[in-house]
Amino acid sequence: MMCTMRHQQQGIALVLVLWVALLMTVIAGSFALSARTESLQSRILFNETKARFLAEAGLNRAVFELRNPDPETRWIADGRGHLFELDGAQIEVKITDESGKIDLNQASEELLVGLFASLGIDYDEAIGMVDKILDWKDADEEIRLDGAEDDDYFSAGYSHGAKDAPFDTVPELIQVMGIDYETYRKIEPALTVYSGRKNVNLAFAPREVLMAIDGVTGEMADMFIEDRQAIEDVNAALPILAEGYSGQFRGGGTTFSIVSKATLPNNQYAEIDATIRMGGNLQGRPFRVVRWRDNEHK
Repeated sequence: MMCTMRHQQQGIALVLVLWVALLMTVIAGSFALSARTESLQSRILFNETKARFLAEAGLNRAVFELRNPDPETRWIADGRGHLFELDGAQIEVKITDESGKIDLNQASEELLVGLFASLGIDYDEAIGMVDKILDWKDADEEIRLDGAEDDDYFSAGYSHGAKDAPFDTVPELIQVMGIDYETYRKIEPALTVYSGRKNVNLAFAPREVLMAIDGVTGEMADMFIEDRQAIEDVNAALPILAEGYSGQFRGGGTTFSIVSKATLPNNQYAEIDATIRMGGNLQGRPFRVVRWRDNEHK
């Protein structure tokens, strides 16, 4: 009897030992998994930070190249890619002079209508959209043929009326009646509020801008950009595109959109999309940021 009880106690003790060992194994495993996860998260965060600062380095390199006094080696701001390596990362910088874009506050009605029509929007509907844009920014309360003023906005359920003042930013366009987000995303690369020009400088115009010009097809725009980006001499003449439109590399502005993308060896990257205006500021920097957007990716 005593022997049986002793065997039972030993069996219970063995089971307890096994359960404790299993529990310790689980705890040790969870600690190991937690440490591995934290290490992985730290590595990802470090790489994100590194890529972002390298992308900022690309933006500053772009400013340096734009200030290059030698026109023969100065980077051309027509959207072409400029590639270089820094600290093991591949950095691609694209610069677009804002004088090549359509200024929402200054552009002609013809150019704005052409921009919407280039999306395949019916011509009459495109005219209506432009009428609403013009009513949004003009100071009067007179309604254009297909335009919209305060009462039209409130009747349509908007919480705001027409601004009756110039656009301060391009995204403000989404607030205009009839301009949905999908349409905005398609035309946003063509627009600016910083050029102050009624027309566009073809030397720096993106594809979306070229397509807004009457008679210019997608094939013509692509061919023009290909020929333009083959030019290395800023004194060279541009290819012929359309009557009434011209441009030259030496005739740009002082405001530039810069996209800087830094890709690490593990393919993790960060991309900065900023608009800068050349000229010093109170902090002693050679440029001023007027728009900034960045995204980090794995």
